[in-house]
Amino acid sequence: MVVIHLNNFLVRRLLLIIPIFLGVSIIIFLMMRMIPGDPARILAGENATAQDIQNITDRFGLDQPLVVQYFKFMSGIFTNSVRSLRSELPVFEEVMPRYMKTVQLSSLSILIATVLGIGLGIIAAVKRNTWVDNLVMGFSLFGVSMPVFWLGFLLIILFSVTLHWLPAGGVGSFRHIILPAITLGMATSAIIARMTRASMLQVMNQDFIRTAEAFGINIRKIIMKYTLKNALIPVITIVGLQFGYMLGGAVLTESVFGWPGLGRLIVDSIFSRDYTVVQVGIMVIAMTFVFVNLLVDITYAFLDPRIRRS
Repeated sequence: MVVIHLNNFLVRRLLLIIPIFLGVSIIIFLMMRMIPGDPARILAGENATAQDIQNITDRFGLDQPLVVQYFKFMSGIFTNSVRSLRSELPVFEEVMPRYMKTVQLSSLSILIATVLGIGLGIIAAVKRNTWVDNLVMGFSLFGVSMPVFWLGFLLIILFSVTLHWLPAGGVGSFRHIILPAITLGMATSAIIARMTRASMLQVMNQDFIRTAEAFGINIRKIIMKYTLKNALIPVITIVGLQFGYMLGGAVLTESVFGWPGLGRLIVDSIFSRDYTVVQVGIMVIAMTFVFVNLLVDITYAFLDPRIRRS
């Protein structure tokens, strides 16, 4: 019976991906066409003639009706025939290597943020209204308030310039990803710590927790087996959302550390009016966000049987 409920749950969520994909593709397509500036003129360069601009327009069909351009773009996605306006290479050859770099950075960042945030949140909840709680909440306030680019520069000055422990940027070994991952994950760890603390305190005030304490059950078992499990659902929501935000919002971190991620590629493509790269890049991020939320929903179903049955 549990398997049937879970299968129905997954089928409903997977079917929702189709309208979301179409909606995202239409919105991105129209928004790119609303940006001022003629992409053919930008691609042709300052010294281009009118004929050069017209040749680029004809080559990429930029003067065709929007409906025709949209359907050519969508059909090109499924046949892998969409090409960059700037390099004329297949878009996925440009997007996917950058996307994988951003996924690597975001995955390590969310891992650091989750472990650090949940750990600090548990400590703050257990030691509530003490100096330890105040210290954790102070760290959370610092993490949320500190701009990403400024924190990145501070870490570079400390660990790269002063101590010479880690490289200041670029790619290569695992050491190159440590500083950008910490920079990107710091604010998220602060958010997770605050949410974990609030959720833990709410559960700790429930009657079944006080009953377990009255029966003399070990406090560590109460915290890890009963309190944390019931407090995890809102925390998982934050983790899933923050991972999606990291994929789309890592551009500042990537710029500070010279990390060749998808965010930098999208920003560069916006300035050069490379419509196809921007559209495919944002759609890849949006679909990743959708699948991350699907995983969050599945985790809900395992943690709370009431969600499975509903």
